[in-house]
Amino acid sequence: MAQTFHANKLQILTRIIIPANKHTFFNSLKVNIGLSLVGVITGEFLVSKAGLGYLIVYGGQVFQLDLVMTGVIILAIVAAVMYGSVVLLQKVFDRR
Repeated sequence: MAQTFHANKLQILTRIIIPANKHTFFNSLKVNIGLSLVGVITGEFLVSKAGLGYLIVYGGQVFQLDLVMTGVIILAIVAAVMYGSVVLLQKVFDRR
């Protein structure tokens, strides 16, 4: 229909396609926040000499539960902050 009114490709993209897909975009972003953290920590488990993943593995190897739990709590806080920022960003875009 937009082509009937001689809309160009940029207008079709910005006025029809992006607004129709913004909910899918934000929901995918929420899911991928957790998956990206899992990927980073898994990489640190395997080859790192520093970082949260290394801290968790090292704490498990030397039986220091406080190191393990500190790493897990920091990860939970980072994930919650990132998820909350995406939720706020979604609310900003939903107002438009």
